[in-house]
Amino acid sequence: MKKLALAAALSAVFSAAPTLVLAQAAAPKSDWTIAGNAGLFSDYRFRGYSQTGYRPAFQGGIDIGHSSGLYVGNWNSNVEQELYNGASLEMDFYGGYKGTLGPAGYDIGYIYYYYPNSGSLNRTKIKNGEVYLGGSLGPVSAKWYYSTTKFFSIGDPPTYADVDTKGSWYLDLTGTFDLGNNLGLVAHYGYQKIRNGKDVGLLEDKVSDWKVGLTYDLSGWLFGASVVGTSEENQFTTARSGFTEGAGKTRVVASVSKTF
Repeated sequence: MKKLALAAALSAVFSAAPTLVLAQAAAPKSDWTIAGNAGLFSDYRFRGYSQTGYRPAFQGGIDIGHSSGLYVGNWNSNVEQELYNGASLEMDFYGGYKGTLGPAGYDIGYIYYYYPNSGSLNRTKIKNGEVYLGGSLGPVSAKWYYSTTKFFSIGDPPTYADVDTKGSWYLDLTGTFDLGNNLGLVAHYGYQKIRNGKDVGLLEDKVSDWKVGLTYDLSGWLFGASVVGTSEENQFTTARSGFTEGAGKTRVVASVSKTF
């Protein structure tokens, strides 16, 4: 009888063991999230203008978020070395707070654009800092950027005379629409105001850009093709041509990217 009782007890313990193991494995959900992204693009367009001389760019970054709404991140891309005074890499660092108010979303933060090794041969060291305020409702979003430094060092000696371009701003209006069957439509309009732009030789103090494209999601890989253009293609130029070719020509930009 003792043997039978012992066997029954052992059987009960071992039959309960998987339940105990499962209970121990169920860890509490973390308040932190980490996400990475990477992509290959036929051209790097920033606010409508090519940063790579109409050549390909590899881009990627990482985002760290907290359940409270706080977040920080980093994003990187190759750029034209001559255009950025010796820098071949752009590194963006940003942080902020995002949340919701009913059906609407909001996003407040700061972004700093850093170009390692820029400023070679006693030329201007390029940098830029902007605060931003964004809002979204359904598939439509708007984000306003305000420069807290001279706008990408435009106006800094020795490349330019000492002209104050701090306070330049940019408005980004974007819509992303689900068309079904893994297809998406992206439409964008941007408006850039550069303070004292004509005083540093720019054609205009203000310029706009636009983009219309399609995306296709294939098992987490996002393929895209967009037509990108600007209101003044010669507002900024490419280094590839010796700064004689406008960087804002209307072109198709193709891409493949993934978030992980």
